[in-house]
Amino acid sequence: MSEAVKTLDGWYCLHDFRAMDWTTWKMISPEERQAAIHEFLGLIEKWNRTQDDKKGSHALYTVVGQKADFMMMILRPTMEELNEIETEFNKTKLAEFTVPTHSYVSVVELGNYLPSDQDPYQNPEILARLYPTLPKAKYICFYPMDKRRQGEDNWYMLPMEERRSLMRSHGMIGRSYAGKVKQIITGSVGFDDYEWGVTLFSDDVLQFKKLVYEMRFDEVSARYGEFGSFFVGNILEVDRIESFLHVN
Repeated sequence: MSEAVKTLDGWYCLHDFRAMDWTTWKMISPEERQAAIHEFLGLIEKWNRTQDDKKGSHALYTVVGQKADFMMMILRPTMEELNEIETEFNKTKLAEFTVPTHSYVSVVELGNYLPSDQDPYQNPEILARLYPTLPKAKYICFYPMDKRRQGEDNWYMLPMEERRSLMRSHGMIGRSYAGKVKQIITGSVGFDDYEWGVTLFSDDVLQFKKLVYEMRFDEVSARYGEFGSFFVGNILEVDRIESFLHVN
């Protein structure tokens, strides 16, 4: 049996994708729409206070394409809190005019390759990665992925040292985009349909294409990577929510 990598786990993560039922949204009165928007803004303000207290984080983006209209990415210390936030949103007036199109449940994850005599939870750099404040980047890209386990291309049958070496060269590509792309890896084994979720943030949307394309040529992706649907979007600042939801 191959040796399993011990992971470091941080905040739990929910990606919640919604489509707007614009037709029904247009049918209610302007006063009702305004009340629904005001309630939603109050919910975001509550999330902002939690983020200020460093007890979680969140990001709100519109989604380009027909897979969704907007997405909420939520980080919290417990799975129960994610469930409470999802339910709280579902009880809002705005939620009555949304259709859930996709979701993804995971936990912020780092592979632990530190020497056994070092406590990673005493390392400030690691703590910042496990419990991150999500950046206010202009663009977001999310996709889930698996490691292939078919025939000769079975990642999980490779010896630990070979996997470590392959991941080291794979990681060098990601590090070459430092300052251009912020990457958050979340583990979803036992939580959702794929094994990992990858969330990328950047102020230059083309960097997503460049990074993912370059990684395609690395052996970890070319030989062992299996990918799900990609979602890309634009940041939805609080002061733009009203105009986003405005209809004539």
